[in-house]
Amino acid sequence: MTTRRTQPWLRLPLLLASLLVVAACQVSKDLPLPALPLPATYRTAPTADTASVASLPWRSFFTEPALQQLLDSATVRNNDLQLALQNIASAQTTLRQARLGYLPAATLQAGVTTNRPSGNSLNGISLTQFLGTKHIEDYNVAAALSWEADIWGKIRSRKQEALAAYLQSQEARKAVQTQVVAQVAQGYYNLLMLDTQLAVARRNVALTDSTLRFTRLQFAAGQVTALAVQQVEVQRLTAAGLVPQLEQAITVQEDALSILAGRLPGGISRSGNLLRLQVPVVAAAGVPAALLARRPDVRSAELALDRANAMAGYTKAQLYPALTITAQGGLNAFQLSNWFSVPASLFGTVVGGLTQPLFQRGALRAQYQQAQIDRERTVIQFRQQVLVAVGEVSDALGQVERTQTQQALATERVRTLREATKNANLLFGSGLASYLEVITAQSNALQSELELASLKRTQLEANVELYRAVGGGWQ
Repeated sequence: MTTRRTQPWLRLPLLLASLLVVAACQVSKDLPLPALPLPATYRTAPTADTASVASLPWRSFFTEPALQQLLDSATVRNNDLQLALQNIASAQTTLRQARLGYLPAATLQAGVTTNRPSGNSLNGISLTQFLGTKHIEDYNVAAALSWEADIWGKIRSRKQEALAAYLQSQEARKAVQTQVVAQVAQGYYNLLMLDTQLAVARRNVALTDSTLRFTRLQFAAGQVTALAVQQVEVQRLTAAGLVPQLEQAITVQEDALSILAGRLPGGISRSGNLLRLQVPVVAAAGVPAALLARRPDVRSAELALDRANAMAGYTKAQLYPALTITAQGGLNAFQLSNWFSVPASLFGTVVGGLTQPLFQRGALRAQYQQAQIDRERTVIQFRQQVLVAVGEVSDALGQVERTQTQQALATERVRTLREATKNANLLFGSGLASYLEVITAQSNALQSELELASLKRTQLEANVELYRAVGGGWQ
């Protein structure tokens, strides 16, 4: 039986062809996104609706001019957003660098070397006898190329990792903006609540002043005791004590909003009354499955898995031999006068070789194992991020619905207590009610009005939180 032997000059092309065939297959298998059994609707959603407020730009969601002006400044000058933009620029630079990985590395070299060997050495004797000189010069100018064949997808994996990092930085910017928009809106509504509560406190102080003056007149006439005057004075001091507290809270909130807007602490312009602010109750949250595409933090967690897959492929490819081809060519001469004599001074070399890691293989394998662990970790983090997102939307929907009911009850309670306070003052002036009844009515009215303003703020914040939770605010 005759065995055919491959000719030596065919072995290298066959080897390269075999490596290229292997290169078509990835050395590391990517992990897919976990299949999550998401419900058709949110737990607290009244009905199933695919529409979502996440598709609304923030200008369409927040229509008050003063708030829009504040958001305009925050979305442009906020320092956290500026850092996010710089992170995008950095990731874009890394991506451009990774895309150049397929190109060979090129260098241009030029140099002059002079060598004077010992006169008693073989080189020195040869130079003296044959060239009649004691030193030799070498003039060289050459271009060198070095290229690594992407056999195992190492360069491709670095490119995929850089692309996922760039897209992840984009989603990080969106996530920061949704958070900044929500914080500015909630801070603005909190400022309106403090304004309303301050007005309530001042109005209550004025009302108590009137009651105190009348009580002192009754005391002078012997109709009430000193205890009545003292208790009314305590009621007035209690109401008056709220004024500086609320004024300080307003200053702190204004400073916080100024910092969010990227400017020095100062006053914040606002208009209107919180209780008369007409903001529609939002309940269009869409379906849970839509969060995978709308929420920036969920998209970022998904891209983190892409990065982990690419890094696992890169570390696995490092375990295999690398095929490197280098070429060099240029002009070389031993005499300056002949340096640029073409074609006599032309030279060129081409070298191809395989490099297989040996002693560092254990370290490379450990890196690959760590990359696999990191990849499994990103799967868990993605699953957790989706659960958190669904929970936040469900909580916000429930809060929107419940605060609406609470506000309606509080509004009716305030109306009733205002009537009660008015009647108590009239009866007190007629001697048909005691000062204790007046104090109780005024105290209850004060607390109810403060609570109503707080509930209105909570309802508005719930709308904002729902808008953020479904992925709105970055458009």
